[in-house]
Order: sequence, then C-alpha cells, then structure tokens
Amino acid sequence: MPVAVSFPGVYVEELPSGVRTITGVATSITAFVGRTAMGTDEPTLINTFGDFERQFGGLDPNYPLSYAIRDFFQNGGAKAVIVRIYKKKTGEGVNEAAKISLTNLDLVAASRGSWGNALRVRIDDKVSEDVATRYGLANTDLFNLTVRRGSDGATETFVNLTVKESPRRVDRVLLNESALLRVADSTTLPGTSVPPKHAEPGAGKTIWTDDAASAPVADAGKASDSEPLDTAAYQGSEANKTGLYALKKTDLFNLMCIPPDTREGDTASAVYSSALDFCVQRRAMLIVDPPAAWNSANVVTSKLDELGLSGERARNAALFFPRVRQPDPRRDGQLDTFAPSGAIAGLIARTDTNRGIWKAPAGVDAAVSGAQGLAVSLTNEENGQLNPIGVNCLRTFPIIGTVAWGSRTMRGADLLADEYKYIPVRRTALYIEESLYRGLQWVVFEPNDEPLWAQIRLNAGAFMHNLFRQGAFQGASPRDAYFVKCDKETTTQNDINLGIVNVVVGFAPLKPAEFVIIKLQQMAGQIDV
Repeated sequence: MPVAVSFPGVYVEELPSGVRTITGVATSITAFVGRTAMGTDEPTLINTFGDFERQFGGLDPNYPLSYAIRDFFQNGGAKAVIVRIYKKKTGEGVNEAAKISLTNLDLVAASRGSWGNALRVRIDDKVSEDVATRYGLANTDLFNLTVRRGSDGATETFVNLTVKESPRRVDRVLLNESALLRVADSTTLPGTSVPPKHAEPGAGKTIWTDDAASAPVADAGKASDSEPLDTAAYQGSEANKTGLYALKKTDLFNLMCIPPDTREGDTASAVYSSALDFCVQRRAMLIVDPPAAWNSANVVTSKLDELGLSGERARNAALFFPRVRQPDPRRDGQLDTFAPSGAIAGLIARTDTNRGIWKAPAGVDAAVSGAQGLAVSLTNEENGQLNPIGVNCLRTFPIIGTVAWGSRTMRGADLLADEYKYIPVRRTALYIEESLYRGLQWVVFEPNDEPLWAQIRLNAGAFMHNLFRQGAFQGASPRDAYFVKCDKETTTQNDINLGIVNVVVGFAPLKPAEFVIIKLQQMAGQIDV
C-alpha cells in the first residue's frame, strides 16, 4: 500500500517485483499398483527398497509387484508410490486381518493378510507412577503392551497405556505409533478395566513360545491373503478412490507400472486401458509389459492390436519387449522371467537424473541392472520389424549387456507420423504442462489486463529459458527454442468478459538420433597432367 505522508521527511515503500518463480515438478515418481504381502490400503510414498520391506513385506514369490519395485530401485529409481490392492476371499469366517482377543481388549493386525497370523502380544504392569499421577489415573489403570512379529522378530513396546480417557489411550497410541497393531472395532473405548497381565514363561520356554506368557493369534482369528486380482479389483471405483484410482489421493506421479499379478500371468488389456485414461488425466506415462505368450517378433506384430491401447491417448504409453531373465534370491538364485516395467521405470529415473527428461532412456548407457538375459533374443532384423510399429526392444550386446534399444510411445508407429512419436518429447511436454499448471495457480482471480499478462510472460519465460540453458530444446537462441505469448492477441475482450486468460507456450523439442548413417568413400588420387 502507498505510504501515508504526514510529516516532512523520507519515507520508504517496498514495491512488489512481480516475480513468481515457477519451479519444475519432479519427473520420475513412479506409481506401482498390485498385491503385496502386507501394507496399508492408502497410497504410500517410499524412497528405498528398505522402506518397501518394512511397510509391505519385501520380496515374495507370490507377488511379482515386489520384484518390480526391487528392479525400480536397483536401476536408479528414487521415489515410488505403492498402491496395495486386496481382494477378500469369499466364504464364512474369513478374516481379512488377524485378530488377537484379550480380556477387555481386542487387537487386530495393522493391515490385511496372513502376515498378521505370526503376531504375539504380551501385557505387563510395570508402569510409571508419575505418568499415572500426571493424567489423574491410578497405577492399576495403566499397562504395558509388547507385540512381536514371529516371521522376522520385529518387536514394538508401548508403555503406560490405558483404556480410560487419556492421551495414553491404547487405540490412539497404536494408531499413531505402531506399524503392526491396531485396536479392533469390537473394543468399546473408553473402558473401565485393563487387560490382565501375562504370566512369566514356564521352565524351558521363552515369552514368545509360551501361550501363558504371550497371546498368539487363535485359529478363529487367523487371516487370509488376498485372492488373485481380477479386472474389477484393479479398476476399483473412481468415485470411492479404490483400485488404481486410489492414486487420486496422491499429489503427483509421473510413471505408472502395473506388473502382472502372477509370475506367468499378464495384466489384462482392460486394466491397461483404464490406467492409460487415468494417466492422461494426471499427465503421466504408462509403462506396458508384454504378455508372457509373446515369444517372437512375428507374434508381437500380429498381437499388438489386442492390447487395445490406441488413439491419441496412446501418446502416454510405452511398450517394452521382451521380458527379462533374472536370478530370484527367494528361490536360491534360480533364473526366472520377470516383467520389465519396474526396471524400465528405474532406468527412466536414472536417465532423468543424469541427463535430463529430454534425453531418451535408451542406448548403450541405458543398461538394465540385474538382468542376466532376455526371454527372447532379438536380431537386428527383428528389431527393425518392431521399431517402426512403436514397440521398444530390449537387446543384449556383447560387453555392453542388456539395454533398452528403443524410445517410442505407443503412437510411435511410422505410419501414424505423430508429433509425440518419442518418449522424451512426450515426457518433456508433460513436464512443462504440469510445471506451468502448478506454477501459474496464483493467476486465478488476478485483474485480467496487460500488467497480469506481462507478469505471466516474465515468469513463464524465465522457466522456459532455464530449460533452454540446460539444453532441453533445439535452437541456438531462445527465439529459435521457445516462445511465450500472453497479450491481446491471445486474450480477446470477449475472453476477458468470460474471465479467461490464454497463455500460449511453444517449444522446439529435441528428438533422439535413432538412425546413424555413415557414408564412406575412397578418395581418388590426384592425377598430374
């Protein structure tokens, strides 16, 4: 606001610069959708495979998703969002989560699945008198709870709990602090009586092997794992944010992988179709795994249309063939075949970090770490059969190893001549769209006239110029590389009356050098006359 002058002197007034820096969004946060051994139903961001092991159970031969996540981090991935889907088994007396019933207190595993059947709980009364006094409770109102997971020995201890109204009420403490246990809905809180303490272990036994010293999950309280997922389970409900639409609860993801639900199985084309539509909405790329039955280039050529991923939306999808061969540490290192999507997502993340989103995630530097071969060995001629129809090949070369040898979207067929033929071009466009979408939110409800348009040009132009300096565009000068228009030409008076401001941003993308042609000729000797 202007300074109100009242006396002779010098006044200082701070003026806004109009600079609102647009920050580029993350480029390689990968969403994984499928079954895991344990874990919450909410989308969960993890940063390492160790996080996955702690929260979702680690590698499990029954869940191919776990191997895809391992491949993602092994190949350079940094951030992943896990969406666990659980399909309940039908029948009477089937429990989704394991339950331990104590006197005056029922407890359940923190997440669904048979992993909770190995839990044991111990109650003791070695509580703090000071805590009881602080909260106006008697010593007999408090108890300690220790829970142990028998499969790996993970143990949690919670002291000075109570069933009465207090900051130490057991349900609140477990909800906020425990990764293993929750209070069951069948327990009414606040209550009046604490669970009785357990006895000391008998001779020759430990706390965790004596049922008198700790409470196991009874047969009636044991839970079952998820049924194999079908199309309906994957698709879930967009309105209720279940299935793959649980990703509506997360702020941002750039890549999506849906590995097959079983080792030898395939992800249904209907699931991929729904996922692709969702990726288009969220400005993300879908990485498609090849069906297990695709065992030659001719089969791929004849079966490609059966995936049903066509039209302009296919710009947001990329298919890599074939599957990769890797040792399975859960099966004594035996070689087995795995879907490549997790490894490709990690490779893309690594390329983004090392070179930038505008660099194709392919070539001799795009090695697939951990791969010891491919399910199908392709020749140059077979590669030449698949590349023109938009199928990216994985190849194994001497010394170089297994690499990605293609970087086209599923609109990358030569016949289509699509402007988003290449993965880096499409991902660069999505990156710019998302960054500008988030970076120009401040424009909403601002006065729609030249001062606003100038600010938009300044801030969007600075963002695009920064990309130009990093080498993201073609052209030797900014004028050749990009433009930002926001003025009376883009926003007419009728647009202003409708409350609309139009910003037009253009860029000259870098396209990969797919074909290197070397021309060689002999020099004729000079003939003296």
